[in-house]
Amino acid sequence: MPDPATLEERATPGSGGSRTRQVVSAVALVVIAVVALCIGSGVGRSSPPTLAARAASLESKIKCPSCEDISVAQSEASTAIQARQQIRAMLARGESDSQIEQSFVARYGPSILLVPPASGLGALVWFVPLVAVVLALGALGVLFWRRQRALGRLRSEPLRSGPS
Repeated sequence: MPDPATLEERATPGSGGSRTRQVVSAVALVVIAVVALCIGSGVGRSSPPTLAARAASLESKIKCPSCEDISVAQSEASTAIQARQQIRAMLARGESDSQIEQSFVARYGPSILLVPPASGLGALVWFVPLVAVVLALGALGVLFWRRQRALGRLRSEPLRSGPS
C-alpha cells in the first residue's frame, strides 16, 4: 500500500510537474499567437503591392473631405469620389504613397489623414496606449505574484485544530 504522505504530495496542486506544464502551455500559447499574427500581417510577402492595392490602402487612410470621420473608400460623397480619382491618377503618374498623402495634407491640412503621424505630438497617440497596456500588465503580474505567495504561505502553515 502506498504511503499516504506520497499520495498527498502527488495530489498537491502547484507541484513541480504541474508548474512545468503550465509554463509550457503558456509558452506554446504565446508562440501560436505570434505565428498567427505574423501570418495575418503578411510578413513573408515578397511581391510589391499592385496599384489597386496601394490605391485601396491610401483610400482607407485619407478622410473624406466633406464627411465626418470616414475614409474616401467608405464614402459616396462627390468629394470622396474626386479624391479616389485623384489618388488613382497620382499612382498612375508614379507618385509614392507618401507624396500622395503629403499632397492631400498640403491641400486640406493634417486632419485629412485618418492615421495620426508617428512623430511629434501625434506620437503620443501611439505611445500613451502602449504605456497603459504595459502598466496594466505589470500591475496584473504583481497581483498574481502576491496572491501566489500568499497561497504558498497558507499551504505551508500547519493545520490548526479547534480548541482542545
